[in-house]
Amino acid sequence: MSTDRNKTFGKKEHLCKLTLIEQLFGGGAKAMTAWPMRMVFLLVDKKDEQASSVQVLISVSKRYFKHAVKRNRVKRQIREAFRYQKQELETCMQNYVGKQLLVAFVWQTEQLQPSKLVSTKMTKLLDRLVDNIKEMQSETVMKESSL
Repeated sequence: MSTDRNKTFGKKEHLCKLTLIEQLFGGGAKAMTAWPMRMVFLLVDKKDEQASSVQVLISVSKRYFKHAVKRNRVKRQIREAFRYQKQELETCMQNYVGKQLLVAFVWQTEQLQPSKLVSTKMTKLLDRLVDNIKEMQSETVMKESSL
């Protein structure tokens, strides 16, 4: 049973370190799209023990929304959708001790969207991400068992 206390998006979950951001966008990361969002993710070794196992970056381009009010609204919608649906992702990442998942959500359209649509697209992206992580986990187990 999840409580409201678990549905937070604290500072430790924010992806702020420039080196990690460069690593995420530098190459080797995978991406998925559920219009109007694109998700880029990368599984890396955890360097900072204080950091969360999942760190998230949210990007809304000034190219799409000239006014900060609209950009902030979209970022708020993405943040809220993520924090309500992150439980399954965090439980999936508990199997990866010493690993960290870097995730970036990038907005890709000029139109404002209703929060319900953003939430359903976030659900779709996170479900696909969890499936992808489970697939990667089963591949590593298969490799270890064959050695």
